[in-house]
Amino acid sequence: MNSLLPDTAPDFDQPIAVLKHCHGRIRKQLATLEKLIAHLPQHGADEQARQAATAVLRYFDKAAHLHHDDEEQDLIPMLYATAQGEDAATLRALAPTILQDHKDMDALWQDLHEQLTAVAEGTDSALSESQVRRFVASYTSHMEREEGTMAPMAMRLFSAEQMARLGQAMQLRRGIAVPTAPLSPALGQAVADLRKDYGQASLDEADVLDDPIDQFTAWFEQALKAEVNEPNAMSLSTVAADGRPSSRIVLVKQFDPRGFTWYTNYDSKKGSDLRDNSHAALLFFWSELERQVRIEGRVERAAPDESDRYFRSRPLKSRLSAIASQQSSPIASRAQLEENYDVVAQGAGEDPARPDNWGGYRLIPDRIEFWQGRRSRFHDRIVYERQEDGSWQRQRLQP
Repeated sequence: MNSLLPDTAPDFDQPIAVLKHCHGRIRKQLATLEKLIAHLPQHGADEQARQAATAVLRYFDKAAHLHHDDEEQDLIPMLYATAQGEDAATLRALAPTILQDHKDMDALWQDLHEQLTAVAEGTDSALSESQVRRFVASYTSHMEREEGTMAPMAMRLFSAEQMARLGQAMQLRRGIAVPTAPLSPALGQAVADLRKDYGQASLDEADVLDDPIDQFTAWFEQALKAEVNEPNAMSLSTVAADGRPSSRIVLVKQFDPRGFTWYTNYDSKKGSDLRDNSHAALLFFWSELERQVRIEGRVERAAPDESDRYFRSRPLKSRLSAIASQQSSPIASRAQLEENYDVVAQGAGEDPARPDNWGGYRLIPDRIEFWQGRRSRFHDRIVYERQEDGSWQRQRLQP
């Protein structure tokens, strides 16, 4: 059902060819999945089925995620930085779909993973035909989109230096040693010359609303309509007692006149920082719209009933993960982490209570800046600052 002999892959000096080769391997694994549907009812989880299930698990548990990371962390950002005109418009329309495909396929894989694990271990021979069909169809249409548009665009637009940079990033992701020769003058200049001129929109004092939360709401709605990739993702920066700053991406779950709210473990690194210094900064960056919003202020905990309501709204597995993980604390291995999860899952029931060390934080803003990219780095910047009486004063800043 599945060839265990490795295919001859192109070298990483041809990174787009490597990505296409990955598609070929994915198609082979998908074909194996389809053969398993017919094989299992007749033969059960025999040796041939166990080997095939193991091969599929091995590929989609690791290699497929590396392939997605190649696209999300390197290929697509490089295309955004390079594409102009019609290419840029095509990319803005295509990239959000590609990224959403990755999430959808990961969700489909989670269900198949459990079934295939049982087949590989010989403990069960059930494999949902409908789930396999959806998984195969989703991956097939996804690869066709990439091969029809994104890969040819990269081949046409990327310079030799960009191809080399993409190949090196892919090697590092796979733990393959990359030569540590000094950066060549040509590549160094190429990095220095990387730039994208902005010009989609402008931002004028006469265009913005009087209240910055209303203005943020208007921009957020535009980001949703533009299908920006994860418009609710924001960089949260905190400062520890020793003055060392740290940043990470979190998801805003609510914003209103009270402020911007997210949820996390109170004992995490960010929670520790906020206990020592309640001031923090948020940054939303919507590259598809050439916009960013910078927000500064004081952070407080959300009310317990708010945290309870949000916790109950989360998927059960996400609630169990929040209970099982002592976020930011060291742990010996992934296996230990999953064992902790299994222990919690066995005893938590269908409606576990929110743990005391998990809940919401709300940043109460006193400064909000709206940034709109413009040509030649002559950007528009409008900042709102909260006054002592609670009102907002706005003014333009030089780029």
